[in-house]
Amino acid sequence: MKYAFQKNQENSAKACGRALSISTKKSVEIANAIRGKPLQKTIDYLERVMKMEKAIPIRKYGRDTAHKKEIGPGKYPVKAVKEILNIIRSAASNAQNKGMDTKSLYIEHISAHKASQPWHSGRQRRSRMKRAHIQVVLKELKVSKADKK
Repeated sequence: MKYAFQKNQENSAKACGRALSISTKKSVEIANAIRGKPLQKTIDYLERVMKMEKAIPIRKYGRDTAHKKEIGPGKYPVKAVKEILNIIRSAASNAQNKGMDTKSLYIEHISAHKASQPWHSGRQRRSRMKRAHIQVVLKELKVSKADKK
């Protein structure tokens, strides 16, 4: 499988989810909300979204979306957050396997792409299923010896 992110693979760990049964649009909004953030803050944020304490800001696909406290248009996509959180935790354990410091990891790259949409049969008529591919790349922040002092 090819990753959309093809930079230096040193000090980085990857994980992906293929054909997850979640909405691509919601996955894109979640990815935009957490891209570039530290790993632990991201996990805490997504867990708060699952408890419906904090909303994901909806910027791209936000037509007729209700406003939430302090962020404007927002939603609580619990199912998509749960799947993405599993992939992020998988990437974190891949980083730990490589011997990287998990406290200095941040999300360097996260992307959501549209997957195949098979027909879902029903009683009245058939419909298309929602599916998405998710890719996550975590990178270790290099801390110099001068910063530690």
